[in-house]
Amino acid sequence: MDVFEAIKTRRSVRHYKPHPIPEEILKKVLEAARLAPSARNAQKRKFVIVKDPETRKQLAEAANNQDFIREAPVVIVAVALDPERIIGGEIPSYAVDLAIAIDHITLQATEEGLGTCWIGAFSQEKVKEILKIPPSYKVVTVMPLGWPADKPKPKTRKSLRQIVCYENFEE
Repeated sequence: MDVFEAIKTRRSVRHYKPHPIPEEILKKVLEAARLAPSARNAQKRKFVIVKDPETRKQLAEAANNQDFIREAPVVIVAVALDPERIIGGEIPSYAVDLAIAIDHITLQATEEGLGTCWIGAFSQEKVKEILKIPPSYKVVTVMPLGWPADKPKPKTRKSLRQIVCYENFEE
């Protein structure tokens, strides 16, 4: 599968088979995150890999009881180690750096036949407590990873004409 095909076929998966992910496939997905660029190559991020069923259950509860999170055999929790760092344009560095790394994960997972779902609805405090993450860090996502139990339908997307303008901004 080429990159564009992975982009076209990637879906947010909310139902997973209970089958484990072979370690070599998991390592390849995580290697995709490791290779992602970061501002000034600082790499101020960590990925907590959760396989324990009880911990996955607690994470699902901390994520507004989204039960499908615990269905996945692996949950990847992305953590910003320097959430106060601002890059040019007044943008928090972690927002860009971890978005790129997580997108690398989703695309490599798609290549491997796995599904993911970027979870943004969760309690920072509860996830930090569950995983013993220091208070000064920021959890960016709780992402289930596993074999899809269903095939989500494609969502409609706006046309390029609706989202792209040239030379100047236009409403």
